[in-house]
Amino acid sequence: MSRAGAARLDRGLPDRDLADLPEGMRWREWMLRAEAAIFASAKPVPRDTLAGLVGDACRLDALIADINDELKARPYEIAFVAGGYQFRTRPRHAETLRALAGTKDAGPPSFTRLEMLALSAIAYQQPVTRAELSRLAGHDISRDILGRLKSLGVIAPGPRAPQPGAPIAWVTTARFLEVFALGSLNDLADLNALDDAGARERHDDVDAALDDALGLVAIEEERAEAEDSALDETDVEA
Repeated sequence: MSRAGAARLDRGLPDRDLADLPEGMRWREWMLRAEAAIFASAKPVPRDTLAGLVGDACRLDALIADINDELKARPYEIAFVAGGYQFRTRPRHAETLRALAGTKDAGPPSFTRLEMLALSAIAYQQPVTRAELSRLAGHDISRDILGRLKSLGVIAPGPRAPQPGAPIAWVTTARFLEVFALGSLNDLADLNALDDAGARERHDDVDAALDDALGLVAIEEERAEAEDSALDETDVEA
């Protein structure tokens, strides 16, 4: 089966319940079905689609957890993003993928500080115009910045704002959810909660708080831990 499609179930399986199999073999077969469907799809596979491949008695969350448990030693995992399940390379391998010749689009894209600030403002305030973004960010958000974010597929033109000149208001996309491993926009961190936790005071920087909200700090911390681990191993060998 090609990975280019197959995010929906065109016809039901004749035997989803697998009642003739012992419990352990039945669970294993459901794991293989779910993993195969997710692997074959280029887009996140909706929960309803996976539910159509397994029996009614299958606890889907536990099934995915068991698959991920077996993937712990691998550089990828199954994550719930953009309303479905998808194989994702672990964040600490993103730089490796970007460095591979011919795979410049592999892994999550990198963003400049200003691009990240604009993207965060769109995520939390959408739909929002370029002029409003500049006011929110405290920087001029140029058309070039919005153009690059659009070319990466993380934002798209939304409805025109009811303002003089009817400027375009920008919104985030399903690709945005995939890049930041979010199931939906409801999974964005609560900025008020970050305030309560003192995140903004800790960094004394709105940009850093937004990094927290979108999980970029976690990615950097994971990368730093990997680098520290590599240095430790080098010290042992020395």
